[in-house]
Order: sequence, then structure tokens, then C-alpha cells
Amino acid sequence: MSFPADGPLRIGLPRGIVAHVMSDRRAALSPIAADAAGQAGPGGRKVIHIDMDAFYASVEQRDDPSLRGLPVAVGGSAERGVVAAASYEARVFGVRSAMPSVTARRRCPALVFVKPRFDVYKAVSAQIRAIFAEHTDIIEPLSLDEAYLDVTQNKQAIASATAIAQDIRRRIREETGLTASAGVSYNKFLAKLASDHRKPDGLFVVTPAMGERFVETLPVARFHGVGPATAAKMEHLGIRTGADLKAQSLGFLQERFGKIGPYYYGISRGLDERPVRANRIRKSVGAENTFSADLHTEHEMREALGPIIDKVWRHCETAGTRGRTVTLKVKYADFRQITRAQSSPAPVASRADIERAAFRLLADLPADPRGVRLLGVTLSALEEGREGERTDEPAQFALPL
Repeated sequence: MSFPADGPLRIGLPRGIVAHVMSDRRAALSPIAADAAGQAGPGGRKVIHIDMDAFYASVEQRDDPSLRGLPVAVGGSAERGVVAAASYEARVFGVRSAMPSVTARRRCPALVFVKPRFDVYKAVSAQIRAIFAEHTDIIEPLSLDEAYLDVTQNKQAIASATAIAQDIRRRIREETGLTASAGVSYNKFLAKLASDHRKPDGLFVVTPAMGERFVETLPVARFHGVGPATAAKMEHLGIRTGADLKAQSLGFLQERFGKIGPYYYGISRGLDERPVRANRIRKSVGAENTFSADLHTEHEMREALGPIIDKVWRHCETAGTRGRTVTLKVKYADFRQITRAQSSPAPVASRADIERAAFRLLADLPADPRGVRLLGVTLSALEEGREGERTDEPAQFALPL
């Protein structure tokens, strides 16, 4: 997935940078006064990011008192299993969602695995979505247990986005017995950072007056859109914090990071013009790897595809999605690139299905003595998982928030 796919740019800059530079002095408004008066930040928006705290694991602990206080992982415990959610007791040991189950068990031998109960999670999720909908229809689920809300113009005409977030958190606790963390700010990037700042069961507000300074203090590894590989690359370049990122020129970031460079330039200044998109549907999920040494044999390529397919399947398990089209991407040593795809009438049901399709596509490719420098796999034509599908582990359903 290219990111940010929906971030509008203007003359190579994220929209709003010029206006922001001119309005720095006006942004010195008191944070409390700004929120109480209902004044939005740059771009005129008020955005809330709600993130349920260890959602699936918390539901299991709520419904089974014997699990409370224990390290719990929701998911399959088999070799190819994936942790869909981990309780905070498990997280102390370094267990995280999307982690292979064998790794989680190694980190926490006392870990209790619980099979997912899709019908229960879906019912709870519907309750939460209904609470959101009392305030706004502009709701963008980001993953299974979190969503963005644009409350700039909201149904109850509440001026303070913070007050709305407080009410949503209270209602979630009262109606479901679960806790949620919330971030409030003037764009999606900052709202997501804010929701993570006081987890679990917290609320944090990033106002226009503090946005840029707030970003400067944080490690770039915490930024949405900066994955582990990019964070390592930034570390190599001496970019460790938001302040380090802000110190780089637009040209430098474009040269080093390509199309996403302007996005990094903008977020280091607290700017993000991506809108909250209601009912946004992800159309594909993929992963790829560029190799330090070119691959020359089919055996080498099959071996290299393993971790790539693992990454795609982990997302499918965690997000509860399945797809009908597998696409193989190959870039040769001379930078010539080709893609080949295979579709099936029914969604792929397991990691093995993706692997078989990718290997079949690989076998049909013409040999090239110059070697292969990049391989990628994408699963598209996505849809939610369904009960009764054959999977390596119980399927994780995509739940509306």
C-alpha cells in the first residue's frame, strides 16, 4: 500500500504548508481556549481517533473472569498461527498483535491462547459504531479496533471535539464494559499519535498551538507511515526524532524517500491534509523486498517469497480479509519490471493458497541470467472472511467500528 495514497500535494508540497507558515503567529492561541471555543486547527478540521484497548483480548477477559490478570492472546497457537490481539498482561512480555504465535509463546511461556469468537466481536463492534454515529457519519475505520471521526460539523452541534471524545469513551465503557483511548487534534496524523500517548484508557489533545512542538519530541518510529524498514533507514541518516526530520529539506527527503518525501516534510511540521473518508475500503494488501544480492535460481526466489507471503497473510489474519487475486511482482537486475496475476472464483482460504499461486506464477516466468533484485506479492479483490472457510487458523473477521 502506498502511503499516503490520499494526501493531496501542491507544487511538490503537502497542501497547507504555505498557509501554515503564514499563520504561525495566530496559532499561538491558548490550547484550552481554542478547544473550548470550538476552533479547529489548520485546515479547519476537528478529528478524533478512537482506539479500543486490546479489543479482542479485553472482550475475552470481560466475558471470562478466569482470564483476568492473565497474559492472553486471541488467535491460533499452531506454527502458522498469528496473534490477533494481546492483553496488556501479555504485552509486558513483548507479545503484540500480528506476531507469529510461536514467537509469542517463546516470549511468554505462560501465554493463554483463546480462539476468536467472531459473532461476539461483531456485536460489540456494532455497539461502538452506533455510539460514533450519534455524533457523525464521517467515520473511517483504520483497522479492526480503531477509527477516525471528523466532528468538525457534528450532529449534536458540540463545539468541543474533546467533549465529544469524552462522551464517546464514557458511553463505550457504560455500554460494553470496555475501555477506549482517544486522540483529538486538527488532522489524522496528530489524532492517531495523541490516542497512543495516554494508552490504555486515556485521552490526549494536540491543539494547533502545540502540534509542531509535540511532533518534534517524538521518535520517528512512532509516526504512522514510518514502518520498521523506513525507521531503520532514517536512523542510518541520523533522523531519530520529529525534530531531526523537520531539519531536513524537502529536496533531501524527496531524494531519499521518493514520492512519500513531501508527506514526511509535512508531518514533521504537524501538517496532514488527508481527509477522514467514510466507509473507505482497502482494495489490496501487499509486501515486497529488494534484495542486497540478486537472485538467480527459482529455489532462491521461492525461499525469498516465504517471508513476503507471511507478511501478507498476517495482515489478512489480523484484518479478517481474504482476496481472490494473487499478483506476483518481479523486478530484474536491469530494473525491468513485470507482474503476473492469478484469480480464483472464491477467496483464498489460507497462506498455502497464496504460496501455491505465487509459486505457480513464478514457475511460468522466463529465466533471466541477470537475476532478480525485487520480489513482491499482492492480494486483491478483498472481502471480509466468512465462517466455514478453510484456514490455517480460525479466520479473523473484519469488524465495523
